[in-house]
Amino acid sequence: MTDAPLILRGVEIWQGALDRPAQEAMLADLREVVRAAPLFSPETRFGKKMSVAMTSAGTYGWYSDRRGYRYERRHPSGVDWPPIPESVLAVWRARVSAERMPDCCLVNYYREGAKMGLHQDRDEADFSWPVLSISLGDEARFRIGSVDRGGTTESVWLRSGDVCVIGGDARLVHHGIDKVRFGSSTLLSDGGRVNLTLRVVD
Repeated sequence: MTDAPLILRGVEIWQGALDRPAQEAMLADLREVVRAAPLFSPETRFGKKMSVAMTSAGTYGWYSDRRGYRYERRHPSGVDWPPIPESVLAVWRARVSAERMPDCCLVNYYREGAKMGLHQDRDEADFSWPVLSISLGDEARFRIGSVDRGGTTESVWLRSGDVCVIGGDARLVHHGIDKVRFGSSTLLSDGGRVNLTLRVVD
């Protein structure tokens, strides 16, 4: 793992934190998660289908429909979410805490053309815990704004194996993915990007 992070608007970006073998092992673990809880494409509260496909692991899974954004204890099929893989938890222990484990690992899969608009992660009960993000696969332009909506933004390209910690004064900054360089990585055989976000929910 890298010795020091890039800091952008308070967000820690640990570039090259995971080497290729670690990425491949984590991806294999995530395939098991998807087998147990298949990817689905939720709607926003405005009734629009999201361009990313997603699933979750852990006690809770993040969910969205016309009723709003929230955490649910079961996959839309009715099954419990599978446990968070140990390979993923090891990154949380290294960058956040060895004492308190995350309750949710949201798995977002970006196909060609998918993106994620500027948003805040604010469906959790305790903002003192950061959100940890892991990038696997194709490069993505990560845009960061401020806590208040509007104003200027800055961006950085995230590459496969990068880890971000969104915490402290930056915990509620608006952030999103506005472009993916499809085919820029060979990690996923069919291309695309997988992003994991780990959160303490309760």
